Amino acid sequence: MRWTVHSEKPLYHDQWLDIRVADVEITGGRHLEHRLIRTAPGAGAVVVNDVDEVLLEWRHRFIPDAWGYEIPIGGIHDGESPEAAAAREVEEETGWRPGPLRPLLDVHPTPGISDSEHHIFFADSAEHVGDPAEDWEADRIEWVPLASVPELVRKRELVSGTSMSALLFLYAAGRPA
Repeated sequence: MRWTVHSEKPLYHDQWLDIRVADVEITGGRHLEHRLIRTAPGAGAVVVNDVDEVLLEWRHRFIPDAWGYEIPIGGIHDGESPEAAAAREVEEETGWRPGPLRPLLDVHPTPGISDSEHHIFFADSAEHVGDPAEDWEADRIEWVPLASVPELVRKRELVSGTSMSALLFLYAAGRPA
């Protein structure tokens, strides 16, 4: 069944988040006050080399206090295409410039609370162009065998929803044509 939104009111807004409360009608004419987060879309990429290794960041996320592998991903600047944002994010966060990008998948990582949408691309090559732009993005940058993705999930070393979705999709479906 489709929920009907009767109104949305802002609760908090800054450059990163737009937190709102919605009056939502569910079954039987009942209403809920549902909190939601509106965010700008993001873009990232899965970059694979010629020996089926993926370019990953090993990083700490302070909110869940967890370490894990992630693909490079970030915000899309005003006037920037998702593809250009993905290429920029890969280079800024890893020091590797991806080869030509192709769409891989779109992910809504938390649809029960947020409209966040991540546009994920695929590249089958990259050129090392230097160090990452910032030293705080990741503890280390690694080329990790794609075949190890299921084990990384089992060991809780890959827990980011978007990264997990993209890597497991690529692992299951193979390289895009």
